[in-house]
This record gives sequence, C-alpha cells and structure tokens, in this order.
Amino acid sequence: MKKELLIKEKEMQLAKLKPHIEKSSVCAELYNKVVLEKAILKKELEDAKRNIIAESIKSFIPRKKTLICDYFKSK
Repeated sequence: MKKELLIKEKEMQLAKLKPHIEKSSVCAELYNKVVLEKAILKKELEDAKRNIIAESIKSFIPRKKTLICDYFKSK
C-alpha cells in the first residue's frame, strides 16, 4: 500500500515537471531521476506481489523427494 502511494506521488511529480523539461536542464535531470525512482518502486511492488503468489502456490503443491536409492532401482 505504501509503495502504491509513493508511485502515485511520483506520477504527480512527473506531471508537474513535464512542461518544464525543455526549458531547464535541471528540470530534465530531475524528471529523469523521478522516472527512475518510479520504475524502481514499480519493480519492487511487482516482485513483492509475485513472491506472495509463488509462495502460496508452493505451499499447496506437495514435493516428492528423490532419494539416492531411487536412481538405482531396476525397471
């Protein structure tokens, strides 16, 4: 939830900076910095969601452990 709010805040900052990009190099650099920060936050949010889903799926699927003697069984 916190990262989603931070992403919204970055989007607002980008909207304010966009008209001034071509007027000032400082604004252009700041705009690029905010774009990178937003991308990092989005990636962290996606990773957090993916890990929760993957862990819940793994807990439902039973794993068969392969023993060393299973490799030597004759068929």
